[in-house]
Amino acid sequence: MTFASRMTRQPTAFNPDRGKEARDLFADLPPELTGLIEGAAGCSPYLSTLLHKETGWILPALEAPEQAVDTLFADLREMAPDRLPDALRQAKRRIALLAGLADCAGVWSLEEVTGTLTRLADLSCQLALQATVGAEIRRGKLPGATEDDVETAGGMVAFAMGKMGAFELNYSSDIDLICLFDETRYDRSDYHDARSSLVRATRKMAAMLSDLTGEGYVFRTDLRLRPDPSVTPVCMAMAAAETYYESLGRTWERAAYIKARAAAGDLKAGAAFLETLRPFVWRKHLDFAAIQDAHDMRLRIREHKGLGGALDLYGHNMKLGRGGIREIEFFTQTRQLIAGGRDPDLRVRGTVDGLRVLSEKGWIPQDAAAKLTDHYRFHREVEHRIQMVNDAQTHALPTNDEGMLRIACFMGRDMDDLKADLRRRLEEVHDLTEGFFAPDAAAAAEETIDREMVQRWRSYPALRSTRAVEIFDRIKPRLFQQLSRAARPDEAVRAFDGFLAGLPAGVQLLSLFEANPQLIDLLVDIVGTAPELSAHLSRHSGVFDAVIGGDFFTAWPGLAVLREELSSKMTAETDYERKLDLARRWCKEWHFRVGVHHLRGLIDADGAAAQYADLAEAVLAALWPEVVAQFAAKHGDCPGRGAMVLGMGSLGARRLNATSDLDLIVIYDADGVEYSDGRRPLASRAYYARLTQAMVTAVSALLPEGRLYEIDMRLRPSGTQGPVAASLTSFRDYQMNEAWTWEHLALTRARAVAGDPNVAKDVEAVRREVLTSSHDAAKVIADVADMRAKIADAKAPSGPWEAKIGPGRLQDVELLAQASAVMFGTSAQSMPEALEDAVKGGWLLEKEREALNASYRLCWKLQMVSKLLTDKPLDPDSIGQGGCDMLLRETAAADIDALLTELRRKTQAAGEAIDAALARDISVRA
Repeated sequence: MTFASRMTRQPTAFNPDRGKEARDLFADLPPELTGLIEGAAGCSPYLSTLLHKETGWILPALEAPEQAVDTLFADLREMAPDRLPDALRQAKRRIALLAGLADCAGVWSLEEVTGTLTRLADLSCQLALQATVGAEIRRGKLPGATEDDVETAGGMVAFAMGKMGAFELNYSSDIDLICLFDETRYDRSDYHDARSSLVRATRKMAAMLSDLTGEGYVFRTDLRLRPDPSVTPVCMAMAAAETYYESLGRTWERAAYIKARAAAGDLKAGAAFLETLRPFVWRKHLDFAAIQDAHDMRLRIREHKGLGGALDLYGHNMKLGRGGIREIEFFTQTRQLIAGGRDPDLRVRGTVDGLRVLSEKGWIPQDAAAKLTDHYRFHREVEHRIQMVNDAQTHALPTNDEGMLRIACFMGRDMDDLKADLRRRLEEVHDLTEGFFAPDAAAAAEETIDREMVQRWRSYPALRSTRAVEIFDRIKPRLFQQLSRAARPDEAVRAFDGFLAGLPAGVQLLSLFEANPQLIDLLVDIVGTAPELSAHLSRHSGVFDAVIGGDFFTAWPGLAVLREELSSKMTAETDYERKLDLARRWCKEWHFRVGVHHLRGLIDADGAAAQYADLAEAVLAALWPEVVAQFAAKHGDCPGRGAMVLGMGSLGARRLNATSDLDLIVIYDADGVEYSDGRRPLASRAYYARLTQAMVTAVSALLPEGRLYEIDMRLRPSGTQGPVAASLTSFRDYQMNEAWTWEHLALTRARAVAGDPNVAKDVEAVRREVLTSSHDAAKVIADVADMRAKIADAKAPSGPWEAKIGPGRLQDVELLAQASAVMFGTSAQSMPEALEDAVKGGWLLEKEREALNASYRLCWKLQMVSKLLTDKPLDPDSIGQGGCDMLLRETAAADIDALLTELRRKTQAAGEAIDAALARDISVRA
């Protein structure tokens, strides 16, 4: 397609005389192109001048603009060093003219315009560096360097920062460079001479690009973004720069490095340096304190430039003013800083790309990203027209109607329509971004708050710093408003007091609340309803990171996804202890998610139980190979076929609650191998025993991030008297010949959760063999009756709301279902299925089965709510209105009294059904 056929818009000449003069230079062009040239020249004295200077070049360039650019760049690469300064200036004129016309005509997109200007800047820097460093080498001033080092500038690299780094250069942009050199390329004794030589080369490079000569200039070059520019040379050693950033680097410098890239010189060394700086730029945890730094920086810029106050279009700064380009850039970069340490996908340089990825990953709403992207493109178009008028580095709109009319003509717009559009866009950008940096506070509701308690908050560790207090004061109106709206405000305030008192520090978390006000609503919901969840939050406030991670309220991903996610994260970590802490952080975030979903009614008790079980199994499955690998590094690979982890009890039945520990058995198959083959070999039995202990430690040890779960291994063969790991052969022999009835009952809920799948398959075969073997029903019933009596003697129910212990409650119903599974050979880990088999086998009546199921369902709901809300026995008087509301929602009861009545009725019916079943004289052999 020709240039003319690709045109989508055309400017109108503001100065018809200058436009006609330019048009007359090109007698035989198509009408579209003559109209474009007339309009552009009639609006911009700068473009008019370039058209006169570059008449012979621009005509063929317009026929194939992309090819013209490539040819121009190729010619520059062949240019002799002594001719380079003038050649670069000529190239800048030609690229500016071609890009200006392609931009005005809509032939090139914003990215093509800014990308072409940036490519010229990159090439100019590279060629200027090669010329100046080459001169130093040829003079013998760069120690040890030869002509082969010219291309890599003797180990020096120019980092493109800001708009150049992001391929977003304007027509009249400065280029911001940070020049560093790889000091490891030089002997220590040559360091000072090498640095002096490269400093000279850097200064000459900057002069070659920015000095104004009769041919103009290439790019104004700013080297002041380097560390501490008032006292450091224009070219620094990478080691010195790294030390500075690690010890003194500020948030604005972190933000600057989002767009940084190695643009000229030793690109390989530059890429390695940027990787070294990655932990400085991209923090490990969500970094919400960066928001306040960015907000303060914006305010300082406005104050320094005098850009505060109401919006006035005339003279308004499209870059730094209200609703301007910088607000969109700050909004985008700060969001990237917050989460980019955890999500590498956010580490993109361009503003438009940043908005796109933030939207795709759920960090900002899609409609907000779309609006800001559209406004950003429009703002940059206006900025370009302002700068193209006279090649001026300005971002300010004209100060009068005449100037505004010129810009409207340049854009092919009606002036009044353009002004209305400008105002609307600036205000919308301000509204979208200001709410992120400084959200408006709702009216305070402090009259409902205990003032004495509020005064006490200032003494807590979380509010001891001035910065924390400042942030807290800003979020306090919304916090107080939400606390005052709680069902029982006094309860909510006291609960929040406990949460705040437990926080070791406050700036990060309070900054998070300021940036995400909806989290205040969630916090009040939690502290007003679930004190134990609140206490967990105060100790592990980092789990709030997960809430704003983009998918916190989406559907449960399932066991396979969880296991894969944790495994991949642990594989990427090299240090074993850090792997264990990583698993703890990850598990706490997901555990918190399940609790919040249950608290807010997004899932019910059964859903929460299954999710807690998925989470525990995912952790065990991902940890096991890490523990095995760590152990094998010292003692060799697992002798024989390996081992598996058998989940028992609630884990095996996939019915965990918020505070469940894990009942585990480790079973191995040495397959005749007597010793491991590592540098410190162990006998197989000792190997698997110590491997099991290592696994228990990995799960239950108290590390900086806490512990994962408490582990209980008393269900292993022979209980605490037996080895911590059992061989497959001994496990089968024990279960078939020595196990007590209660151990067979426990097998009804056993399930493989980690380890070698082939060994797990054989263990499952043993389990099925045991359960489907013939059992004496009368003996099973007698043993269960005896066990039931011993349980009743050992532990009485904690009160009327007890859900687990007592006749007709959870443990009682589970015991009967397990007995049925053993008697009738039910190998599935399903209580309803076991009770159904009891009816088919004549042990239970149908109405008894219904009573057992009804009591179990109600008690399970009470147990799940109780374990989420408190570590004490369930008592509606102590869990507050929010807790009572959750109980009623979960059980669909009309009120607390009705719920207690229903509990008593259902557990009594279930207890009587169990009494009747255990008293029946049946002769069943299954």
